[in-house]
Amino acid sequence: MKAKPAPKKKSAPAIESKTRRADDLVEKPATLLKIPEGELLGAHTSTSGGVAQAVTRALGCGFTAAQIFVKNNKQWFAPVLREEEAAQFRKARKVSGIYFFAHNSYLVNLGSQDAEMFSMSVRAMIAELERAEALDLPFIVMHPGSHGGAGEEAGLKRIAQGLDEIVRGTAGFHCRMALEITAGQGKSLGYRLEHLQWIIENISEEKRFGACLDTAHLYAAGYNVKNREGYEETMNQVDKLLGMKSVLGLHLNDSKVPLGKRVDRHAHLGEGEIGIDCFRWIVQDLRWKSTPKVLETPKSEDMHEDVENLQKLAPYLR
Repeated sequence: MKAKPAPKKKSAPAIESKTRRADDLVEKPATLLKIPEGELLGAHTSTSGGVAQAVTRALGCGFTAAQIFVKNNKQWFAPVLREEEAAQFRKARKVSGIYFFAHNSYLVNLGSQDAEMFSMSVRAMIAELERAEALDLPFIVMHPGSHGGAGEEAGLKRIAQGLDEIVRGTAGFHCRMALEITAGQGKSLGYRLEHLQWIIENISEEKRFGACLDTAHLYAAGYNVKNREGYEETMNQVDKLLGMKSVLGLHLNDSKVPLGKRVDRHAHLGEGEIGIDCFRWIVQDLRWKSTPKVLETPKSEDMHEDVENLQKLAPYLR
């Protein structure tokens, strides 16, 4: 009688790591884009599934720069960012070589004359800066705010007051705030370069601030970047009022609305009122060579529209 074979020993079940290694998140890009070395181009990128997933998505599209929200953009506050998650992002980003920066929540309104809204906005912005600092991001873009009917002078003073409170609440932080030019929709401030200049000159720590230029906002606000003369005139004003070095980032968006309409509606590159030339001038302008440039144009989940928009610029990249 044959002896029964000894039962095979079951191997111990593998213990799945709670988080994937940062190196595992950095997948090889799909080589859809051929961006020259040193050129910082990309798009706003989702952090769905965890902030480190933005690195994977950006790499998959071939970006060299990307903008993210540091929390749910539709909520005032979010659970504390776990150090494990922040470290995972920091490592993945470093391995990827992609230049990441942030954009704050559109709920924040430092121009509000309402005490509760103003206080909430200050606290929310401090919380976002805390998350951006934990992620080691260089700056976070923010719209200055809306005066809500109180008038531009009162609104600008209120914004400067709020920014000073935020600076005090984030003492020692390296993450800067980039005040974005706006389209001037409704009672929004920041639709003139002079607004940004006044704010920056009337806050306690200028070194904590910079600016962000959005092409769609510039055009809707009345800056004619559609023709070469208007583009050069606008950039000369930027240099005179703010200084080119103070511009920390650029948003490459075409505009669905005509010049000076003061409505914020983004379109795909070359498919709006501005046309493709402006974007060609920007990527060929040596003054913007080291400035991160990202899209905020309509997209689907697979982000193919972002790739298609950036491919339009490929012939002009050096």
